[in-house]
Amino acid sequence: MVLSLSTLLCTGAWLPPSPNAARRGGSPTMGILKGISPLLTAELLYVLRSAGHGDKIAIVDANFPATAISVDTVQKEPVNLPGASTPEALDAIAAHLPIDTIVDDGVVVMLPPGDLELPPLGVEVHADGCKALEGTCGPECAVTTEVRRDDFYELARDAYCIVQTGERRPYGCFLLTVGMLGPDGKDF
Repeated sequence: MVLSLSTLLCTGAWLPPSPNAARRGGSPTMGILKGISPLLTAELLYVLRSAGHGDKIAIVDANFPATAISVDTVQKEPVNLPGASTPEALDAIAAHLPIDTIVDDGVVVMLPPGDLELPPLGVEVHADGCKALEGTCGPECAVTTEVRRDDFYELARDAYCIVQTGERRPYGCFLLTVGMLGPDGKDF
């Protein structure tokens, strides 16, 4: 099929693909929005903005079966942040999303299955993630509920969305419950 010059000019079909198209699903290295982490992609910002009080957002590591479990979530597909660690993603998300600190399970972390102990790198990623949350939204966010892997998978199936990071430390998986904002725009 041959396109006319006017068709090429009007549709932009002659242009090379946008540099942003190559980054879709990737980790942006910079952004132009003031005060918003470049880790918060347009897709992730949309998801966070559309979530409501009581919704759950799962921030999971690279080993988590995000695509398989996401089909049961509200969003149906994971949001991918392959260049971010779990603590980096938690910090960026919690800076803009209120976390429900009134409920007992406002922050949930994954433990190994059965009676297995959390390996040292798992302890490290949990501590780093809790430190990131505490630094962003206060000590109330560092209080976590621990659940075994299979129970975490079931909780994630009921989540609003799954955000998969590039975290490779084992059990770097958190489940956040969305809180509320007060009339002053601050956490309620």
